[in-house]
Amino acid sequence: MSQEQPRREEAEQEHESIKPEENVKDVQESSLARKKAAAESIGGQVHEKDRKQVSSESVSGRANITIGEALEATVVTAGSRPVDYSDAAAIQAAEVRATGRTNIIPGGVAAAAQSAATRNARLTKEEEKTKLAEILAEASSKLPSDKPVTRKDAEGVIGAELRNDPNLCTRPGGVAASIAAAARLNQTNSTSSTKNNDNNLKQKQN
Repeated sequence: MSQEQPRREEAEQEHESIKPEENVKDVQESSLARKKAAAESIGGQVHEKDRKQVSSESVSGRANITIGEALEATVVTAGSRPVDYSDAAAIQAAEVRATGRTNIIPGGVAAAAQSAATRNARLTKEEEKTKLAEILAEASSKLPSDKPVTRKDAEGVIGAELRNDPNLCTRPGGVAASIAAAARLNQTNSTSSTKNNDNNLKQKQN
């Protein structure tokens, strides 16, 4: 009896020390911080006028940027622009690569983009048109699955945006530009990580 009582008290104390709401808050704050960092990194690449390579130190150690995060970064770079058919095509291409599915997901980000593009084409007043920010905010949570952006993903999204643009060009700061910037950052990060691992291995051998 005397041995069970302390164990019961310890279990109760341990249970009391775990606060689910605090854990959820920590996860949410961590997720927001990651999304903000991704948006800032992509925004810096997209708006970089001299097109210099971002230093490896600025991205080294970061987790790779996902397709969903790259879509969300478009809110920063071109969120106030009305959604058009080239945007919708690029978003659909991004969703397909993130999920691995060939069909549009009902209620997903690509479906919303296509609906917005069709609606915007009928409207004449700019203020009434649906903006990219309305479609791409929280894009990560609207994707059933996600993956880090690769160069191949970027090429696919760029091609989709080009084919559906009347002038056969991509939009500055648009969906394709954000995906391409994320792919460059991920490639730089991967190269930096490989170099760091090689250096660490050499140091251990010495």
